[in-house]
Amino acid sequence: MKVAVIGCTHAGTFAIKTILAEHPDAEVTVYEKNDNISFLSCGIALYLGGHVKDPQGLFYSSPDELKKLGASVKMNHEVTNVDPASKTIEVTDLKNDQSFEDTYDKLVVTTGSWPVIPPIKGVDNKNVYLCKNWNHAKELFETAPEKKRITIVGAGYIGAELAEAYNTKGHEVTLLDGADRIMSKYFDKEFTDVVEKDFTDHGVTLGLDQQVTEISGDDTVTIKTTKGTYETDLVVLCVGFRPNTGLFKGKLAMTDNGALITNEYMQTSDPDIYGAGDSVAVHYNPTHGLAYIPLATNAVRQGILVGKNIEKPTVKYMGTQSSSGLKLYDKTIVSTGLTMAAAKAQNINASEVIITDNYRPEFMPTTEPVLMSLVYDPETRRILGGSLLSTYDVSQSANTLSVCIQNENTIDDLAMVDMLFQPQFDRPFNYLNILAQAAQEQAAKLAGTTSK
Repeated sequence: MKVAVIGCTHAGTFAIKTILAEHPDAEVTVYEKNDNISFLSCGIALYLGGHVKDPQGLFYSSPDELKKLGASVKMNHEVTNVDPASKTIEVTDLKNDQSFEDTYDKLVVTTGSWPVIPPIKGVDNKNVYLCKNWNHAKELFETAPEKKRITIVGAGYIGAELAEAYNTKGHEVTLLDGADRIMSKYFDKEFTDVVEKDFTDHGVTLGLDQQVTEISGDDTVTIKTTKGTYETDLVVLCVGFRPNTGLFKGKLAMTDNGALITNEYMQTSDPDIYGAGDSVAVHYNPTHGLAYIPLATNAVRQGILVGKNIEKPTVKYMGTQSSSGLKLYDKTIVSTGLTMAAAKAQNINASEVIITDNYRPEFMPTTEPVLMSLVYDPETRRILGGSLLSTYDVSQSANTLSVCIQNENTIDDLAMVDMLFQPQFDRPFNYLNILAQAAQEQAAKLAGTTSK
């Protein structure tokens, strides 16, 4: 079995390792257009903020490792065309500009994603940087320390993390976004209000609900928006990502944004072509539909599934809840599944309860409040999503809620599920139990109102 793999970050790396482990006789050739593989881009802000001292720790594999496992690794090689009918690919060696053709029995598409670059006048200014891969990280690491004022365009996860990192390093930071809230796709307003106050309390300038229209200048950069003008020394674009699937336009089934559609065995519309990672749509369990959610967690799981299913359908994809989180200043903020805003935007029947409670008893020497939300279907009572924010580490509670969504548990299940009690850790009812019990009370009130 001859397998060609296009792209080798998270999904590609795990697909290759799994294929070689489970099919040692497979002939695997890897084509990667960059000079590195397996870079954890989620660590860029930690690296730039000084939390990660050795950036080599952000790589968890290497071309040499894959070669030792039995793969033929072609770095700085770009696949320029794919013909599914003849099962051929055209490849260009970027070092010598020589092109050649290769064939495959099975093709693995792990081409990833690329930053969205909005059509802003002057977006090609030399002081505008991207933040996606290792080369971007190196550029920022070398350039940003000398810049006093840094402006981040895009207030999603990466933008928020970069804003905090540069703020704590002493830069004057401005964070711009077209939405009226930061991280609006991930958290409801009650949560983003807290984070926005932390930013402003630490001196970060927030420019929300405004679009960038022009970037100009040389040493000093002027950013014009629909609401004002900002002077800065360096700009980082963090607007979002798009799937890198141009090779397959008109050849494979895609969503509207170009993400490849796969079945539960990670096969595309061509059963001999598999897809994984940022280049494909995920099966989103809260809605039982497709979504584009470029996360490393999705990529590594899908990559493993490609390896297990490369010869024949064997292991089904469980889907995802899009669980994610970050730490900004001293607060942990995490989410899984749908926010209430997302449910409304998709016309999904949902209710949400939001409460604050301490994570352990007040008689303990210290305790910390936890802001929590739970989104659920008021008819079936099935849990659809949840968020938590606290100075206490609540990150693993998002994983608990993720399992609840995966297993289609209800608010009644979560309200009474057995969890350990010890005053060092929590109350007789864990705070997630208490959150679900609040949802039960809310649902009873809603049902009473409806019946009258």
